Amino acid sequence: MASSKVDTFRSMVQSDPTNALARYGLANELVKVESYDEAISALQAYLSMHEDEGAAYRLLAYANEKLKKYADARDAYKKGIEAANKHHHPGMAAEYATKLEDLEDL
Repeated sequence: MASSKVDTFRSMVQSDPTNALARYGLANELVKVESYDEAISALQAYLSMHEDEGAAYRLLAYANEKLKKYADARDAYKKGIEAANKHHHPGMAAEYATKLEDLEDL
């Protein structure tokens, strides 16, 4: 069941497919309603058009973890570390490094 926020962001993306922030907002709301496959698609579209500072990779990794796609989750955390470091977010990079270690055996 989709929330009204999901519908709002879907409409925004439909109206302007190049609106990267609407795609991020859609992905964030999709994660909240546990529509992980659709969230991953929205995040991939967002990341293909926008240089994220790291936060989108957290959502991407989380959605992949929920679907037990651990290799994809690890890849998202690695990319998130790169983005976080590039944009001077050491705390975020450290958080992702810890998450990455937690996923090593999965």
